[in-house]
Amino acid sequence: MQTQPSSQPNNLSVNPMKQEKPETLLSITFRKFIKNKLAVVGAIILFIIITLALLAPWVTPFEPQKQSLLNKLQTPGGEHILGTDRFGRDVLTRLLYGARISLLVGFASVAGSVTIGTFVGAVAGYFGGKIDAFLMRVVDVIISIPTIFLLITLVTIFNPGVDKLILIFALTGWTGTARLVRGEFLSLRSREFVLASKTIGTRSHTIIFSHILPNAMGPIIVAATLGVGGVILAESALSYLGLGIQQPTPSWGNMLQDAQNFTIMLKHWWYPLFPGLMILITVVCFNFVGDGLRDALDPKSIE
Repeated sequence: MQTQPSSQPNNLSVNPMKQEKPETLLSITFRKFIKNKLAVVGAIILFIIITLALLAPWVTPFEPQKQSLLNKLQTPGGEHILGTDRFGRDVLTRLLYGARISLLVGFASVAGSVTIGTFVGAVAGYFGGKIDAFLMRVVDVIISIPTIFLLITLVTIFNPGVDKLILIFALTGWTGTARLVRGEFLSLRSREFVLASKTIGTRSHTIIFSHILPNAMGPIIVAATLGVGGVILAESALSYLGLGIQQPTPSWGNMLQDAQNFTIMLKHWWYPLFPGLMILITVVCFNFVGDGLRDALDPKSIE
């Protein structure tokens, strides 16, 4: 007796429902970051500033150090979009080339200080005991010295320059990162994955840099982002005081210092206005991005 084929569809031939892939940590962080509108706006503005600074030779036809006394203190408009300074140099050109200096000092200094602070904090937090006590006392001594006076003293001893400023900021700005990383390591060193690594005989430096440190990168990234804005502000302050980047090399700080004459500031408003705005906008944008990253990297934050 022959069996007739069943009229019901074969369930095996139906395409199974596609299972959604679990989100990666990077995608979750990005999704949470873009919900912070101020952080997104800050990131876009910073991208524009950095891009214009890198493309400065193609954006503006003028040289940042070339003087033209016949064109000094021209109002914004025409050939000189943001006007000229008291030596006839194009303000927009000097702003873009000054951005190179300020951003270089900011990023390089923070990279150095974060590296030092991460190493010191990791060693102190992981080993604890006398090592922790000694390293934290060193941190306390450095923190107890007023930063601005320490910077002025060091810059006065060593001739001002981009390389020396980067070195000074890196050697004086690592204490906050060290404390932050130490706190993270103190909370992570007793976790199960660390205890398991110790049990199987994994070396300490492998546990520190391969197991614990990746789990502490969130706060370090946030601290680095916020630190860039602080370094740019400090460099501008030193340059304004004549202790930072020296003329004729442009930086936002020494552009303000060059325009500090009251008569110039009163009659030629664009001269001090634009470098001041660049410092303000850049520092605020870095703070916005840092706040956005802090919320995005916080596992307890509400999505």
